[in-house]
Amino acid sequence: MKIAIGSDHGGYELKEGLKQYLANKGFDMVDVGTYSTQSCDYPEFGAKCAKLVADGECTYGIVVCTTGEGIVMAANKVKGVRAGLAYNVEVARLMREHNDANVIGFGAKFTTLEEASERVDTFLATEFAGGRHAKRVEMLNNLDK
Repeated sequence: MKIAIGSDHGGYELKEGLKQYLANKGFDMVDVGTYSTQSCDYPEFGAKCAKLVADGECTYGIVVCTTGEGIVMAANKVKGVRAGLAYNVEVARLMREHNDANVIGFGAKFTTLEEASERVDTFLATEFAGGRHAKRVEMLNNLDK
């Protein structure tokens, strides 16, 4: 499984921590930037990460900015991406189980590395439930048309 990861300057340190955490667990990663804490624009990195997922080059994506909101919005502009802000473990599970999310987002100002790591583990371990949720995901996908 290959995971795309991206952040702006506000999420850089958390992105780097998650990248190391996942590398230690043996995951293959594609880091789309940013590569420093120098001010930059979150839409660029949210879109880069999301495009790798939408194109099938990566199975999942992780995006991080200061609040998580902007970079998740950017990721969701890419056709085929269903990104959510994982503000706790239960939401990380439900976004996969009910929404078949393929990108998980974090707000670095409000999330520790330990919290984000636990949420990523949950996200990656959770399967889409299908069933009644499949119709809703299909409705989301149809909004891309």
